[in-house]
Amino acid sequence: MTVTLNCDMGESYGHWRFGDDAGIMPFVDCANIACGFHAGDPTTMSRTVELALREGKKIGAHPSLPDREGFGRREMRLSPDELRCAFVYQIGALSGFARAAGAQLNHVKPHGIIYGMAARELALATALAEAAKTFDLPLFGMAGTMHEKAAEAVGAVFVGEFFADLSYGPAGELIIPRTHAPVDVEKAALRLERAMREGKVEAVDGTVLDMSFQTVCIHSDPPNARDVAAAMRRVLDTVQR
Repeated sequence: MTVTLNCDMGESYGHWRFGDDAGIMPFVDCANIACGFHAGDPTTMSRTVELALREGKKIGAHPSLPDREGFGRREMRLSPDELRCAFVYQIGALSGFARAAGAQLNHVKPHGIIYGMAARELALATALAEAAKTFDLPLFGMAGTMHEKAAEAVGAVFVGEFFADLSYGPAGELIIPRTHAPVDVEKAALRLERAMREGKVEAVDGTVLDMSFQTVCIHSDPPNARDVAAAMRRVLDTVQR
C-alpha cells in the first residue's frame, strides 16, 4: 500500500484567513476539511472542497469538539453519545458540500484534542468510529490505540496515521501545541524518513517508538506549512520510488 500525505485544511472563518491551502494542496493526496466546529464555515467548506477537486485530491471530513474559540485544542467532556452526534452532524455537513460538487468523502480524520482523548478512552473512540461507520467512511487514527480497537469493534475501516510535524511523548502520545510555531523542516523530513524506512520514531525523551501507518499528516497552520508539505512530499516520493 502506498503511504499517502494528508493535511488539515479549510480552517479559515468568515473574513479571517488561516492556512496556505492553495500553496499546500498540490503536495498532498488528501485534504482533511474543517467542518465548522473548530474552524471553517459553509463558504470556506464549499471553496475548499472545490479547490481539492480541481487539484485531484481526496476529501476527508475533519470534525472537532465544539470549540471554535480554542481551535478544538482545549479538552472538553462530552458524553459518548453527544460526541457521536456532533461528529455525525459535521460529517453530514461536509458530505453535502462534496455531493454538491459531484464528489464523495474519502475518510474521517478527528481534529485536535479529541484525537488524543479518543486514543486513550475506548468510549470516546467508539463514538468517533460509529460516526465514521454511519457514512461507511474509513477512520484515520493512531495504530495500536483505542482508535484502532474501536474501529475494528464497529466494523469501520481503520487507516493508521503518522504525524511528521508533531513530536511524540514517551508513551506514544502526540504533543499538540495550542498554536504551531515554524516547523524544523529538516528534522521533520528525517523523522518521516526513519518512520518510513524503519517504522520507528524518537520521542521527546529519547524513547524509540514503533510506528505503523498508511498515511502521514501535516498541518496547514505553521508559518512555513508550504515548505513542510513540499519536503514531506519529497521524502514520500523518494522512499516509495
